Amino acid sequence: MPLFSRRKALPAGIRSRLHLDPRDGVLATAELTDGRWAVATRHTLVLVAAADDGPVERHPWTDVDRGSLDAESRTLRVRWADGTATDLPLAEDTAAVRFAQGFRERVQQSVVLARTVPVPGGAQVRIALRRDADGHLFSQVLGDASVDLTAPAVAAVVDAAEDAMRDEAGLPR
Repeated sequence: MPLFSRRKALPAGIRSRLHLDPRDGVLATAELTDGRWAVATRHTLVLVAAADDGPVERHPWTDVDRGSLDAESRTLRVRWADGTATDLPLAEDTAAVRFAQGFRERVQQSVVLARTVPVPGGAQVRIALRRDADGHLFSQVLGDASVDLTAPAVAAVVDAAEDAMRDEAGLPR
């Protein structure tokens, strides 16, 4: 670490609990206001509790739909592919911006192609072709709680759009 860096370094105890795959690496870190750490690696978003025996949550980037940073509160709202959300209250301004940029780059890197599809009832879903940590492509349907993906009319539209995207990418249906 540079001698005059204003950035708070990832504590050794937190780093040792990451247990990263040799192909992975830390890209950005940010301390959260509750003492946890958010760590963006090449392959995962890792949330590490401050306590030595606290939980370590690992989320592949393909589990993340998107995120948005509220600059005033320094809170990164993570929207997951399952439609839920988690708020990450970042402790420092400079770390918040740097971490949010790294977060955005990793999510975007996992998305190969995405389309918004209108479905019956006036709602919309997104169909995404994503790349996992091993480079395998797969399709993902992203909707919110207002969309019943099991409704026959909705399922028919979503299935057709997903099949078209998979065909476009040369993936089996």
